[in-house]
Formats: sequence, structure tokens, C-alpha cells
Amino acid sequence: MTSTASSQDHVLIFDTTLRDGEQSPGATMTHSEKLEIAALLDEMGVDIIEAGFPIASEGDFQAVMEIAQNAKNSVICGLARANFTDIDRCWEAVRHAARPRIHTFIGTSPLHRDITALDQDGMVQRIHDTVTHARNLCDNVQWSPMDATRTEPDFLCRVVEAAIKAGATTINIPDTVGYTYPRESADLIAMLRERVPGADEIIFATHCHNDLGMATANALAAVEAGARQIECTINGLGERAGNTALEEVVMALKVRNDILPFRTGIDTTKIMGISRMVAAVSGFPVQYNKAVVGKNAFAHESGIHQDGMLKNKETFEIMRPEDIGLQATNLVMGKHSGRAALRAKLSDLGYELGDNQLKDVFVRFKALADRKKEVYDDDLIALMAEASLADDDAFLQIRRLRVICGTEGPQEAEMTLRVGGGGEKFIDATGDGPVDATFNAIKMLFPHDARLELYQVHAVTEGTDAQATVSVRLKRGDVVYSGQSSDTDTVVASAKAYINALNRLVMHQHRGNLSALMSSAG
Repeated sequence: MTSTASSQDHVLIFDTTLRDGEQSPGATMTHSEKLEIAALLDEMGVDIIEAGFPIASEGDFQAVMEIAQNAKNSVICGLARANFTDIDRCWEAVRHAARPRIHTFIGTSPLHRDITALDQDGMVQRIHDTVTHARNLCDNVQWSPMDATRTEPDFLCRVVEAAIKAGATTINIPDTVGYTYPRESADLIAMLRERVPGADEIIFATHCHNDLGMATANALAAVEAGARQIECTINGLGERAGNTALEEVVMALKVRNDILPFRTGIDTTKIMGISRMVAAVSGFPVQYNKAVVGKNAFAHESGIHQDGMLKNKETFEIMRPEDIGLQATNLVMGKHSGRAALRAKLSDLGYELGDNQLKDVFVRFKALADRKKEVYDDDLIALMAEASLADDDAFLQIRRLRVICGTEGPQEAEMTLRVGGGGEKFIDATGDGPVDATFNAIKMLFPHDARLELYQVHAVTEGTDAQATVSVRLKRGDVVYSGQSSDTDTVVASAKAYINALNRLVMHQHRGNLSALMSSAG
């Protein structure tokens, strides 16, 4: 007989979108974006939010501290390497949270021991000293042996025991390079629970990467073996191939509760809203066939599938769209639609707007409706993403853009750009096509040495009046900066996406370094 939800073990959801997710090249988020995502995670019932890596930068420290101060329900966690300086800085950032946590780690596999130049005894001593120090500061301490799945089993047991004795309350077992297999993931948790003294007094967590496409399977296998915390990210965002996707493990536990009798505290109706938010601010669009949150996850084109859906939706759908906050309808809005209708439609799509926000979005909606005969749900989602990225105080702002195209010779772009507090600048540039001419104009008005790494366009809806969503990635040194924008004019969307990426670069470099940034470009 299936157990009731109240009697089932609670699997804690540990979201690391703001830490591991942000480490994706180009996924750097602004301070305000981090605060907004943290608020959404807190609201949807995430148990622990890993808000960042406080020692990494002053910006990271300030974001973690402010998230800690604002959190209403979630435990707020910061990451720290196995040294006192990192741990002290982490504690300073999270100490104001109602429920703070310090998460400290060290690489334990032979490859990582070579990097740290510690032998096994030296590493055990380092773990004892740093976890003890963290526990003296905070009652809630998580410890991770980085690259645990490639660490010798006997040594892994030894270091886990040392961390527990030093006061760790959660032991996280990371599959740092996405190497393990579901059966191995389960066996590893089972072995530690059986062999390590004190294992029954702490929580085991699982942190999986998706290099071989098995992150979700590995995380769920670990839960079946006794792990009671899953580390994950929205949309599976993360380094390389990404992390375990929050939406996948949460919905797997919900849909297959018959064989996975565990509960989470996640309000699943908020999944689509935060998925869209993270995609917009990170500049990483969700692939159409992505599980749970992809555009095609609830789409049916085959005649057999459509016939089955008309007769009984359960024929081809194992989840209801409403369960993740997705409305099954795709009602059309137009230029005659009023403010109340727009508010209601956006609410159906998972966006709750205050009066000032609605006023701004309504202006944008009307402008879009004047250019498009029909405004669909996907158009509104793109509009909301564009609104979330808009910033009237941005350093760079496009004031005017005029593109001249012909069948012969180079294309021409006339642009007026507002640059910081220095007023407006005008340029007339040419290029191999309208987008190239536009980008050349931007670079002439704001010289920089960032290299264009990615330029990607996809249509939001069908038709010649469809909005185009453009993603741009710029690279300067080892850092990647992403920008995204939508418009019915692809060239305009491209220009705004490029400017958004440059504004992120400027923010990262700080305004005080702008002269160096521009002079380095020659």
C-alpha cells in the first residue's frame, strides 16, 4: 500500500543555481537578479539556497549577505574552501540569516590530493581543523569531499568519519565530473551509511553533474539508498553539461511517488515561472525538448497522439501542465486588450505584477501589439524576459538605430548610443550585413576588446511578424558575458542583446576601470 505524504521521508531540496549554476560560462547574474531569483526559490519552498561563494568577490559577498537578510523560510548557505579565511568570510555573509549554513569542501580523490599537495593524513587533519572551525561559528555545517565518486572507498569512509566527528551535520557526496552510474551512486551512499560511525546521525546529500546525461538518475538512485538531500539547479544550469535539474527530480518524486515514496516541500506550480526567469537572466535558453520545462514538453503533433489527447489527456501526458504552473491554453491578446486582461493573462502564465510593473509592461505590450496582429503566450513570456532585463540606469543605452540595406555593397548602420554620464554619441558604420554593421557601430561608439563568442537567433512564434529572441555572448579574458533580447525586428533585438552583454561586462569591471577597459582595446 502506498504511504501517505505526511508519513513519507522528506527529501530536502538544495538549490545551487546562484552558485554552481552561475559558474556556467556566461551565466553571471547581476546583484538584483540574484536577489529576485533567491526570493522566488524561497517562495517556492526550496529548503536550502546556496546563495554564492562569498570569498570569490565583493559582489558575491554582498549578494549572499543580502539574500541571507531577506530570506523568510529557506536555509541560506555559502560555499567555502577548506581554509579559515574562506570560512570566516562565508560566516560573515550568512550569519544574518534566520537559518544560516556554512558549506566547506576539499578535493579528496588522488587527482585532487596531488593538486593540494596533501597526503592522506594531512588531508584528514585539514578536514578536522576546518570543519571544527566552521562548527564553532555555525550549528549547521555541510561538508563535501569534492570528486567523491573517484575517491578510494576506504579513504572516503575515513574523511567522512573525520568530518562527522568534527561536527558536520550534512555530508554531501559530489559526483563532480559526472562520472558515476546510478547503481554506483546508490552503492556509494549505502556503503557510507553502513561503514561510517555516526552516519545515522547526519544527513547525506547528493550532488550530481550531467556530463554523461545521468545526473537526475544518479540523484534519485542516491535517494533510494538513503540520501535525504538533493543538490540541484533550475533548468539544470551548471558547469560543463550542467547539474541535476530541480524540476526533473521534484516532478519525478511527485509523478512516480508509487516507487519513490518521498516528499518535498516544493510548490511545483511555480516551476515554469522561475525556469523562465533563470533562462532570461542567465542568457541560457531552455532547449525545446528539455524535460518538464521545455517548450515541447506538453506539445503533441502526431495524429495518433493528438487523437489520444482529445479522448483522454492521460493517454500521452504523465503530468498536468497546471502542476508546473503552465496554462494549457494559448489565448491571443491584441492591441485592443486592456490592462486588466493583460494582468490576468500574465497571472495565468505565472507572473504576478505590482501596479508599477504592470504599467511598464503594459506600455511594452501595446508597442508590441501595434507591430503584431496577434500576441501569443510565448510573445508575452519573451516580453516579460525583456522587461526583467531592462534597466533605465544601464551604462550603455541605444537611443536610435537606423539600418540601410541594399543588394550591392556593404550594409550601413546609423546609431546613437548613450554612454554612461557622457551624453549621446553618433556613428555611421558599415558591415557585411545589417547585424555586422550594427555591431561595428556599437564597437566604434564604445571601444572594447571583448570577443564575440556566440550569436544565436530563434523565433518566439511563427509568421513574418514573429518576435526574434537573440542571445549574444562576449568573452574578455577568461570571463564570458551573456546578453539576450527580443523584438519583432531581428536587428534591433541583436543590438539590444549585444548592449545587454556589454552592460554586464561594464558592471563586472566596475565603472572605475572603464578607462583601462577602453584603452586596452587600443
